[in-house]
Amino acid sequence: MGALSVLAAAGGGWWVYRKLDGNITTDTSAAAELERYERERPASTVRGARNILLLGSDSRAGAGNSAYGRDKGTQRSDTAILVHLAADRRSATAVSLPRDLMVRTPSCRDREGGAEPAAFAQFNRAFEVGGAACTIRTLEKLTGIRVDHHIVVDFQGFKQMVDAVGGVRVCVRQPIHDPDAKVDLKAGPHTLDGEQALGYVRARKTLGNGSDTARMDRQQQFLGALVNKVQSNGVLLNPTRLYPVLDAATRSLTTDPGLDSLKDLYDLTRAMRGVPTEKVQFLTVPRRPYRADANRDELVQPQANALFQRLRADQPVAVTPEEDGTDSGASGNRKRKPSALPTFTGTSAASGACR
Repeated sequence: MGALSVLAAAGGGWWVYRKLDGNITTDTSAAAELERYERERPASTVRGARNILLLGSDSRAGAGNSAYGRDKGTQRSDTAILVHLAADRRSATAVSLPRDLMVRTPSCRDREGGAEPAAFAQFNRAFEVGGAACTIRTLEKLTGIRVDHHIVVDFQGFKQMVDAVGGVRVCVRQPIHDPDAKVDLKAGPHTLDGEQALGYVRARKTLGNGSDTARMDRQQQFLGALVNKVQSNGVLLNPTRLYPVLDAATRSLTTDPGLDSLKDLYDLTRAMRGVPTEKVQFLTVPRRPYRADANRDELVQPQANALFQRLRADQPVAVTPEEDGTDSGASGNRKRKPSALPTFTGTSAASGACR
């Protein structure tokens, strides 16, 4: 009887593993495209460090996504975050890239197999034209940082992951009523379900001046709160809680071949588990309004290159909350208390929901 129980448990575990493993979608086209340009890509400079590009797709295709607009057959990425996981696994730095950042995109293969010429354009143009591969090549040329992995999440997948962890608590600093983002929240602390969370990180037009800067700040605050929730409530150590999170995550992710198995994702999650929340840092690349068009962004130099160099060398940076009345977009080495590290405007996963 005991042997049968062991076999049943083993069989059930194998079925669960196969199901979760089979949920993941592999982006083979991006891998093939990047392979074509391997010689021009930057080399990995620090063994063990990992750079992972998170992309949020606004595709309306797929179940549950049509409520956010008609599927026009194109995909854009309004969210691009480069996560640097230190080789010693004692820190993680997540850098937001504005969608309206003016950059030079390389010649890329478009989604129909044609050639899109190199251009000076908005950063998110790369994803719309050539998907993850074009975005990765654009980012690597901009920063000199090798992107080891990429993960693409759509609207529905984001909502499912938030619901799977039982919601995420955030501080809403001003009332949000945004019909386009389908969110209506009063100021103050809220535990957001998946639908509310999606609206919270997408809302832009009805807040402040409608810029992307505030939206990126909210995305960073939300991701910090999500990391804190997962690490603090035993999700990673409790199979009953872990399974729905893994099921939602694996069904919503499109990844490169290096992250397309449950083992790969688990190894990445386990590496993140040991990082103290105060060392999980979020910031926006130093930027300011583009001189030729205030509705676009440009990098602030030399601060941006200083940040890129630190990440390439797997060296730490420090973040500090935005000062009242300042423009968080022009972040990077302001007058602050002396620090031994380059300091940028940002936050960490240890920040509370509402102070």
